[in-house]
Amino acid sequence: MTSAQPLLELIRGSIVEATHVGSIAVVDSTGKLIHKYGDPEMVAFLRSSAKPFQALPFVEQGGVEYFGFTRKELSISCASHETAQMHLDTVTAMQKKIGIEESRLQCGPHMPGDAAKLKQVIKKEITPGSNFNNCSGKHTAMLAFAKMRGLPLENYLDFDHPIQKEILKTFSELCGIELDKIERGIDGCSAPNFAVPLVNAALGMARICDPRDLSKVRGTACKKITTAMTAYPEMISNYGEFDCELMKIGEGRIITKRGAEGFQIIGLVPGVYSEKGVGIAMKVTDGDASRMNDALESSSRVRPAVTLEILRQLNVLNGSQLKSLAKFGPEKMLKNYAGLVTGKSQPVFTF
Repeated sequence: MTSAQPLLELIRGSIVEATHVGSIAVVDSTGKLIHKYGDPEMVAFLRSSAKPFQALPFVEQGGVEYFGFTRKELSISCASHETAQMHLDTVTAMQKKIGIEESRLQCGPHMPGDAAKLKQVIKKEITPGSNFNNCSGKHTAMLAFAKMRGLPLENYLDFDHPIQKEILKTFSELCGIELDKIERGIDGCSAPNFAVPLVNAALGMARICDPRDLSKVRGTACKKITTAMTAYPEMISNYGEFDCELMKIGEGRIITKRGAEGFQIIGLVPGVYSEKGVGIAMKVTDGDASRMNDALESSSRVRPAVTLEILRQLNVLNGSQLKSLAKFGPEKMLKNYAGLVTGKSQPVFTF
């Protein structure tokens, strides 16, 4: 079995000072492995990259229509939002439609990632509630799913709760992997999460983007999710954040969702790379912790740059699009706090 390989290196002077390693799988909607790098069979937790899959059975069973959710609200159901005020307002509006209180969410609170909201919280000594959690949209949708079906709300995160079983079953079917081969764990927001080989995660994303071989009901639900995510990418993360900006540039043709510890999933609709939909799953083996600058803006070193390099090598993004996203990579000049160029970071893989 091939092991993880170098993805991105940081150079200072003439020395490679640090190297991040990982693996990539590029799969079309028929399950064909188009490109690979490192170990495409590497088993990894999707973390927040699983959110479009977690929303699918709720959408498939008519949840959007049942509660009258907007595309914006569906988008935040698949999100790792940064807790800007627009995110809080959207989640609160969903909860009013459902008829639940914020206290029902079991994700726990944390400080905002949005700089303006973070400053406000500190200045006004606001105590964050569960809606501040970047997974609050997902949890709100899960509670909506349970309430729609008349199921208990107090244990909606249990592995054996019917909605979690539905989510796992749907994920298994999309990714072409047996239920007993899916590793399960608990995510940072307390919800169940899944680990599968990269090839299976990529296949699942390819099918979401190209559901032609799925049932009509499931295919329609997939299109609702991808349309919502690309129509309101600022709900998925925030203005200026990589997932949002890539989907804006993609104009409905590229779907992407980050996950913790260096996971990223990307979907290409039919016609972007081939006549079939394509899924890309990438895992940075050593993780990809976010860093905050002096403007209180967070960013990741590896995943955005590697994602852009993947799309560049696949000829998915043109020169103009890459220029618009240049602050994320693929190659970046590194500067110190005095503004002096100290080196660069660059992807080091080829398909």
